[in-house]
Amino acid sequence: MVSVFARFAPRLQQAIVSRLGWSSLRPVQEEAGAALLAGDNAIILAPTAGGKTEAAVFPVLSQLADDEPDGIGALYVAPIKALLNNQADRLGLYTEMIGLRSFAWHGDTPNHSRRQFLGEPAQLLMTTPESLEVMLLSARVDESKLFADLRTVIIDEIHALAGSDRGAHLMSVIERLARISRHDVQRVGLSATVGNPKAILTWMQGTSSRSGRVVSPPSQPRPRQILVVHRRDLPELSHDAARVAAGRKSLLFCQSRSTTEAVAEHMRRAGIAVFVHHSAVSREERQLAEERFHHSGDACIVCTSTLELGIDVGDLDRILQAEAPDTVSSFLQRMGRTGRRPGQASNTTFLCETTEGVLQAIALVELAKAGWVESVELDHRCWPVLIHQVLAMALAGDGITGEDAWEHLARVPDFQGIHRAEYDRLLAWMVRDGSLRLAGGRLVLGPKAERRFGRKNFMELFAVFSSPQTYTVQAANGRPLGSLSQAFVDRLVDGISSFLLGGRAWAVLHVRHNDRRVIVEAAPRGRQPTWGGFLPQFLGLDLCQHIRSVLLSETHYPYLDDAAWEVLTDQRAFMREVISSERGNAEFDNGEIRWWTFAGGRINATLRYALEAVAGDWQVSSDNFLVKIRGAAVGRDRFRNALGRLREPEFWEDERLWAQVAESLPGYRLSKFQPLMPPWIEREVVASYLLDVGGAWRWLSKGETHLPRLPDSIRTLTVSDAERITQLPEAPAELPLLRREEDRPLIWVRTPSQLTEAVAALASESVVGLDVETTLARRTLCLIQIAGREATYLIDALELPDLEPLSQLLASGETTKLIHYASFEREVLGRQGFVLDGVVDTREVSIRLRRGASGHSLREVCARELGVELDKREQTGDWTRRPLAESQVTYAALDAEVLLRLFAHFEEVTHTLPTASP
Repeated sequence: MVSVFARFAPRLQQAIVSRLGWSSLRPVQEEAGAALLAGDNAIILAPTAGGKTEAAVFPVLSQLADDEPDGIGALYVAPIKALLNNQADRLGLYTEMIGLRSFAWHGDTPNHSRRQFLGEPAQLLMTTPESLEVMLLSARVDESKLFADLRTVIIDEIHALAGSDRGAHLMSVIERLARISRHDVQRVGLSATVGNPKAILTWMQGTSSRSGRVVSPPSQPRPRQILVVHRRDLPELSHDAARVAAGRKSLLFCQSRSTTEAVAEHMRRAGIAVFVHHSAVSREERQLAEERFHHSGDACIVCTSTLELGIDVGDLDRILQAEAPDTVSSFLQRMGRTGRRPGQASNTTFLCETTEGVLQAIALVELAKAGWVESVELDHRCWPVLIHQVLAMALAGDGITGEDAWEHLARVPDFQGIHRAEYDRLLAWMVRDGSLRLAGGRLVLGPKAERRFGRKNFMELFAVFSSPQTYTVQAANGRPLGSLSQAFVDRLVDGISSFLLGGRAWAVLHVRHNDRRVIVEAAPRGRQPTWGGFLPQFLGLDLCQHIRSVLLSETHYPYLDDAAWEVLTDQRAFMREVISSERGNAEFDNGEIRWWTFAGGRINATLRYALEAVAGDWQVSSDNFLVKIRGAAVGRDRFRNALGRLREPEFWEDERLWAQVAESLPGYRLSKFQPLMPPWIEREVVASYLLDVGGAWRWLSKGETHLPRLPDSIRTLTVSDAERITQLPEAPAELPLLRREEDRPLIWVRTPSQLTEAVAALASESVVGLDVETTLARRTLCLIQIAGREATYLIDALELPDLEPLSQLLASGETTKLIHYASFEREVLGRQGFVLDGVVDTREVSIRLRRGASGHSLREVCARELGVELDKREQTGDWTRRPLAESQVTYAALDAEVLLRLFAHFEEVTHTLPTASP
């Protein structure tokens, strides 16, 4: 079998041997080379310094050397300029040694260099997503000539882009390039750590029809040295950091800019050469720090996550971490900066000032040892970037028609959860609001957008994201005390929360979102801050659940120092009494409930707002580990009843309730394009940042080894409508599970012709059962189930390009649509532009007939009326995956079919036909 190296262009083979001195390729380079030379799209995974760059670049350069492009043949895209500059010399060497050229184009590239490049383009262009779009919109750039022969796009550190606004922006720009190029542009993503590489590959491929491959060969295990220490305060922590860093080259990562500055100052006093690197430090200072550090053998850079990505600052001796990062991915990425020299181990020393930091560090280490890494959460309803792209296309040339803009936007994975009816509604709003205007049938920038983004030749428009917002902390007498990040402020509740700032504890009086101020007073002596001395993060469910496991276990972790072990021992003794049950337990103490969930920041925030909606007089706060409740009427029974409400599926389907929750959320500025958003989109954007509705429902439903016990009221129901219902049979103690009729046809509808046939068949029905399946958090329509007399149709909304043939059936009054809780279906189908008519809501029928019953969910109604148990566990499943699991298919079909049984039952007990509503 011919090796990958032997398939490279001869001049590349010669250069690799003579110029680089390589005698062989690494396994990741062999496997990636085979994939890319075969023409596949690929995600290439390897540890930091594992050879990913060469794995992608060598086969691409080989193909360019064999067949030189006319213009740009390959793009290398980096998420930040610093990484781009860092790679310029390396990629410049690789192209130069085979007679090709590379060029770096970003915001700091001189104009004369850009003009020279446009006159004689290099074969490899290195750029950032924002600079790439500026090129496409520039009148000086002939995009058709420059990119017509583009063949490959390489995206470095793709995990830092996927699932973010910048990733959505990049995919939109790549799809524009794909329409310019005469090739099916090959897409290559590089990453050190990612938990769901197949999903990232699917996202990255976009409209490319090439085969896709994940390249992730087994890596040789490297020795690792881990130490977790606990220190009483920041000065002592910094003194230890100085001692470890003395005589060595090290990075010390901190979780906030303020901690970075404080630690650096303490270390300087200890006589250590220290440089500071974070987003608030000027670009010149950061570059100076990188340069001086690179050539030093005895220095420490104290930094935030700005040095987490693959910027090369030379071989490191030590990685230090103040407290703990919020993900396993970050931990591995940072630790991977060490251990590159022969005989050196990868290492991390966690320096923790708080109990939470010790627990978090242990959980990160143990999850990493088990091989677990977070999955990147992809977003298919990325409104801020869709608005940005509409504005960018309206700015280019003489504008764009709404139809042409949609034709492009519909190709971008990050917008595919947004439907045409919603897009049209957005455009109409933006035109009325002045962000856009129509000129000759084309969308062009309106006066509102011009005023906001027109300065400096619209350069502000091209940067998709805004810098994080901060809040000023102010004493009640007006004295400024410092600042807090927006993410931190979200955890604060008036009259409940307290935190440390400047070494003192402060109690929150008021959070003022309109002018971004937090008004505080000195916390009473003895009051424990709800947050420690470092800025907390939204931790994920898996990490928090593992912290809970650490607390409940007896394991002795050999990498803890004596002080850290003492902290863990004390915390285990304290917590074991209150976190014994599967979903955590609650402490009741002097009018306060502490519900220990260990569910993570976003799920707990969702539970917080849900509890406030159920009990309007409660004051609720939350962090990553617990939900805290105060109020005049806080008690065990009321708390138990509130949790009962939260465990009802229909609570999470109540669009009116969640609309009220969304309206009550703080008016955070999460995107610079927020002022241009209609209220309904802004509410969704803010809610998706603060809340995880789907995750909260899944967490509440988790751990049930059997179907949950039905409410007692089902078996002790008092019949209040005796005139219409003469007898109500009692439900047996154990209800039989509802099953599908084995001979009933189940017809999948996945093509336009199948949809036409299904609608024609259903149009002859007088009564049908109708249900939909969506994603819980975003209400993205995934499946429509319609049950007729003899067959059930499963209409795949994710595969069908157009659902319009359904409109006449849904709007027809001739066919009665049975729906349980119809307001949900009206809202979901209304997003598609559909109108529902001729509806019988079986939930409303149940409420009308059984006024004494406490529950009217579909499961409760089926138990009460039909004497059967409806298995609802699949409600929390992933309805976007294909193929669906057999249990999901059965569940979906039954939810529509059982409505026909309920309808017949209601006719029988009432002797009248339930009335359809428009």
